[in-house]
Amino acid sequence: MTQLEEARRGRITDEVRFIAEREGVDPEKLRRSVAKGHTVIFRNVHHDWVKPVAVGSAVRVKVNANIGTSRDIVDVEAEIEKAKVAVKYGADTIMDLSTGGDIDSIRKAIMKAVDVPIGTVPIYQAAEEALAKGKAIIEMTEDDMWRAVEKHFRDGVDYATIHVGVTREVVEKMKRVKRVVGMVSRGGTFLAAWILHWGEENPFYRDYDYLLELAKEYDVVLSLGDGLRPGGLPDAGDELQVAELYTLGRLVRRAREAGVQTMVEGPGHVPIDQIPAQVKLAKVATEDAPFYVLGPLVTDIFPGYDHIAGAIGGAIAALHGADFLCYVTPSEHLGLPTVEHVREGVIAAKLAAHAVNLTRFEADFRKDYLMSAARGRLDWAKQFELSQDQDRFIEIRKERPTKTEACSMCGDLCAIKLIQDMLRRR
Repeated sequence: MTQLEEARRGRITDEVRFIAEREGVDPEKLRRSVAKGHTVIFRNVHHDWVKPVAVGSAVRVKVNANIGTSRDIVDVEAEIEKAKVAVKYGADTIMDLSTGGDIDSIRKAIMKAVDVPIGTVPIYQAAEEALAKGKAIIEMTEDDMWRAVEKHFRDGVDYATIHVGVTREVVEKMKRVKRVVGMVSRGGTFLAAWILHWGEENPFYRDYDYLLELAKEYDVVLSLGDGLRPGGLPDAGDELQVAELYTLGRLVRRAREAGVQTMVEGPGHVPIDQIPAQVKLAKVATEDAPFYVLGPLVTDIFPGYDHIAGAIGGAIAALHGADFLCYVTPSEHLGLPTVEHVREGVIAAKLAAHAVNLTRFEADFRKDYLMSAARGRLDWAKQFELSQDQDRFIEIRKERPTKTEACSMCGDLCAIKLIQDMLRRR
């Protein structure tokens, strides 16, 4: 049985117990949230060595890091290192989005290198394999698509993005609803192009019951992809995005009826003032399914700094109900990220998630309280201990040393030291 089915029967599974202890939450409260479909648990039945992770309303906001090869750059060891670095700096899950090289072996190597849940987008492999055979992406067969899904599920991926909401109906809307950027979801675009070429319905939508059977067999969380997410601020909240969202809401309900765990993916690029409304709409449309957002980015004109734009949007989205933040790296819109870009992206997204988590969990606020107290004492050892990125802490302290007990910003003019000295004299 799936985690959803077990929860509905009132059973607290080992995974629920493990997560509850790790998060410091009541196991029964967590079970009830899973039973409602408001929280999902990542753990494929074939992924024996993974440490389960929960995403949803009953637990902390989580962070995902995307890694993977491209057709231009295939360096498997670099991708494994990215996975390890992402986990080191706080990523709760990894998505392998490889589109170049031996995708099967790359996926398996990444899964062996870390013990966090792994997500994938199976249609990427189906498309790559079509190209490798000298075919066009639109020449993928339905069997090609389903084979990729089954292979990923069987290999143990814990969640998978499937662009079920890119339907023939919404693709027809694209002919009259003009966008500034167009479609930016790779998986969504592959399916939209396939639909336009063949005039057929999206196989994952038409045969959704079969997809549910597969997901149920392995207890894979279906991440219902936002193939029509806005790729630029002017397209945020348009008819295409909303039409897909309501389709996903209907599919969430069908998945719950079948005992399959689901979450829903969201934008994208959204003006900062629209983020609360977009999150609210998604939660209403999907009956509070866990909401997984890419950013969202709040501006389009800072390439090289999109990890910051994404962190700003992610914090606001999480504050208003988003449950899962997909990091954005400085390389977004520019190229394949380096290991250092992965580090920066994870830290930025983790910062955004923590900023919200500390308002909900006393233990998280307590850590910030202890950091404040350490700064008030000029206790550098304790500040180092509490730092999320201890490597950066040491780097800056070594680059900008001082002979005083303060930092080199103020030195002998340190406000904290000055007032403490004066108060002691009194």
